[in-house]
Amino acid sequence: MKFKGRVWKYGADIDTDKIIPARYLNTSDPKELAKHCMEDEDASFASKVQKGDIIVADKNFGCGSSREHAPIAIKAAGVACVIAKSYARIFYRNSFNMGLSILESDEVHGATDSGDELEVDMDSGVITNLTKGKSFTARPVPPFMQELIKAGGLMESIKKRG
Repeated sequence: MKFKGRVWKYGADIDTDKIIPARYLNTSDPKELAKHCMEDEDASFASKVQKGDIIVADKNFGCGSSREHAPIAIKAAGVACVIAKSYARIFYRNSFNMGLSILESDEVHGATDSGDELEVDMDSGVITNLTKGKSFTARPVPPFMQELIKAGGLMESIKKRG
């Protein structure tokens, strides 16, 4: 799987309440969640994000509560991939379960600016900043977890095996 998209860059410790504020947890409708994605961190995000865009963040992305709404909101907003230095463990697993592509890289955040165009090859883990002409290698994602992403998440994977 390959993605090419524009970067939305954020700092460290972006918690799940910034990704999808608790006041919107009365719904699990992905389209409704997408309208409020990143609202408390970046009020313009939901109205400006485009299908295929990529979030780049510093360390500990998705910390806070274990709500599955956070990766659902990001994916429903059209984000193709999230790249961060590290993730809260429950967000990391929820992302795969919900079918959201994520990668870990120590280098991308420091070498990327908002608006840069990235190309991401999930199979090889190579991330290329097309704007700056630099490439990086992310930590490998185990093949069985890549299969979850390709299937659209855990439930879709189970249905397809069914």
